[in-house]
Amino acid sequence: MLEVGTKAPAFTLPDQNGTMVSLSDFAGKKVVLYFYPKDNTSGCTKQACGFAELYPQFEEKGAVVLGVSKDSVASHKKFEETYGLPFTLLSDPELTVIQAYDVWVEKSMYGRKYMGIERSTYLIDEDGVIVKAFGKVRPGDNPKKMLKEI
Repeated sequence: MLEVGTKAPAFTLPDQNGTMVSLSDFAGKKVVLYFYPKDNTSGCTKQACGFAELYPQFEEKGAVVLGVSKDSVASHKKFEETYGLPFTLLSDPELTVIQAYDVWVEKSMYGRKYMGIERSTYLIDEDGVIVKAFGKVRPGDNPKKMLKEI
């Protein structure tokens, strides 16, 4: 995890529509940047739907929500359409941003070790500084917790 108080690494990635999106596009707004392992899996769906449900409240507080995984633009589009997600999903198949935010980690399942995304969320302020950083977040609790942090 990156440290609170550091400048958030800049990035430009394609969203679910193939449009290039940069962190700098949101200067002057709070950004909830969350990293998740995979579209259309139970935990990731629960987390995304939680953010979708609370999205109007994030907007009221002047915040945007950006979800990042290594899934393709097409996968993100299907995920967005299936669940009616009102926020931006960013595709990072080369792991550029995922690694820049230090969320590509060794994981273990059934004794097998592999590399994957640690479900993590950053709150970035209007000046592009990380003000909160949470690792190993629980998908069901994360959206409500982040709303309280803003």
